[in-house]
Order: sequence, then structure tokens, then C-alpha cells
Amino acid sequence: MAIVDSSLKNRTAWRLGYLVAALGIYLMDQASKAWAVRRLRFADRTIIRGFLDLVYAENRGIAFGQLQEGGAFGRWFFVVLAAAAAIAVLFYFFRTPRNDDRLLGSCALLLAGILGNLTDRVRLGFVIDFIMLHAGQYHWPTFNVADASISFGALLLAYDLIFAGGKQETTDHRQLTTDN
Repeated sequence: MAIVDSSLKNRTAWRLGYLVAALGIYLMDQASKAWAVRRLRFADRTIIRGFLDLVYAENRGIAFGQLQEGGAFGRWFFVVLAAAAAIAVLFYFFRTPRNDDRLLGSCALLLAGILGNLTDRVRLGFVIDFIMLHAGQYHWPTFNVADASISFGALLLAYDLIFAGGKQETTDHRQLTTDN
């Protein structure tokens, strides 16, 4: 019984650690957006000429500024969509085995980013973006810390599904062949 209690406490502590990290990213996102409102609203800043600028932008649409014409319906549609995504990620987070750090980390990143942008949509009706990367004439769409968190979380999740999932199948297959 003591071993089971210890294992449960360990799993809970690790999950709590990931949620604390997600909270930290969420707070960094909100603080950076508050800074952008105060410092960038009327004056852009060039950080690395030809590569990185900080510019204030209000994104009423979804990723990369798509679907901006939704109005009030669009705002609340995206709120409901983001809330559903956050719930799904949280559900997946709690169903993921403790030893799968890459999945737990990707869920924490996704959750932090989703909640960061969801907070903006509920509070302001739009998402504040301010980081602009570019090279020559090519400009990456303006984004924020929450968007970066979502992107990294999605990349980790995709990596796990494509590459790590294949390794698991290979390992399982080897195990089945050696057991026969």
C-alpha cells in the first residue's frame, strides 16, 4: 500500500510541476502583452535590423490573422473553440502516463498558449501580437509568447506521434518476435 501511495504522490507531483511551468508561461505571455500595450502601441521597435521587430497588433481572427471578419459572433466562437481545446488538452494531459515527459511537456505548452490567447479574447475581444520575424521581403505573421508556446507544443506532439510512436511500435514488434 505504501508503494502505491508513493507512486501516486510522485505522479501527482510531476503533473503539478508541469502545470506550474504552464502557469509560468501563461504569466510570461500576459506580462509581455501588457508590456507591448504600454510600449509598442504607438512606436514599433527594431531589435535586429532585417530580422526581428516588435510591433503592436490586434488579432481578431485565428492563427496568423486568418478569419478576421467574424465580429462578435467570431469572437465568442473562438472563445468556445479555445475553451474546448484547453479542456481536451487538459484531459489528454491527465490521461498521459507519467513517464512520457515529451507528451506532458507538449500538453503543458499547448495549455499555457491556449489559455494565454483565450484570456485576451475574453477580456479584450482580440489577441495581442507583437513579435515580427522577417528576412528580406518575407515576413512571418506577427505572433506572441502564447503562439510560440502553442507552436512548440504542437511540434513536440507531432514529433511524438510521428517518430516516437514508430519507435514504440518497433519495440513492441521486437518484443512480440522475441517472445514467440
